[in-house]
Amino acid sequence: MHNSVDFHIHSCYSDDGEFTPSELVRMCAEKGIHSMAISDHNSVAGIEEVMHEADELHIHCVPAIEIDCMYHGMIFHVLGYEIDYTSPDFKEIEKRIRRQCVYTSVKRFGLINKLGFHVKEEELNQLTSGSYWPEQWSPKIFAEVLLKSEAYQNHELLRPYRKGGYRSDNPYVNFYLDWCSQGKPCFVPMNYPDMQTAIDVIHQNHGKAVLAHPGASLHKKLELIEELIPLGLDGLEVYSSHHTRAVAEWFHGKAVRHKLEETRGSDFHGKTKPAVQLGQCKRQ
Repeated sequence: MHNSVDFHIHSCYSDDGEFTPSELVRMCAEKGIHSMAISDHNSVAGIEEVMHEADELHIHCVPAIEIDCMYHGMIFHVLGYEIDYTSPDFKEIEKRIRRQCVYTSVKRFGLINKLGFHVKEEELNQLTSGSYWPEQWSPKIFAEVLLKSEAYQNHELLRPYRKGGYRSDNPYVNFYLDWCSQGKPCFVPMNYPDMQTAIDVIHQNHGKAVLAHPGASLHKKLELIEELIPLGLDGLEVYSSHHTRAVAEWFHGKAVRHKLEETRGSDFHGKTKPAVQLGQCKRQ
């Protein structure tokens, strides 16, 4: 089932997005989505394009960003809606991430090859060349190189991500979650702002701060939401492709209790998450 709104969509201006903002607007129009937001990771570079194209196709579009941030050592994503996207504050967020990309990419390169692979720099550069983040070898880029390489067709470590494997629904992002996310063997820390700072930047630029896919971010620490809300959250992404019906209902209850806004978002990326479709704001 697809909804007529989707306020969590990634374009090629995210380091793991596939489509241009204009392509995504047209895709939304084809699916009957009448309200949308491109919420790219740590960048507002695609907003001008998406707003123009959405206006042409009479689709309501909200300017947005998804800021990676920290709270007590845990990584979270905070969505900023209705922001003044022309503010230099958001360009500074992107610059800070970009400055770290070379170091983190090289570090990740070494850790992933220690798993028993021999990925070459040229293979990675071939995929990132011409992208908005050419200096970023993200975990999903490594996964794409590995899963497309003839040399690793029968590699035991990659078997779960191939067709029929138990992690094959979203192979690139699942590889990231299993090997490169926080606490995993190939995790490389980034210097993200703390959540309070991220929320403050959104508010200073006339936006509303919404915690993205809280069920996935909090995982087994759901009650931590009671500590996060007082930081100034304006809403929760209650309806998400990451959430089961039960999880969505749980966060709906929290939103009602704390008088927070409830948003819907698929977290669509394209090839990085092929099992997630535009407008898919709950798990199928």
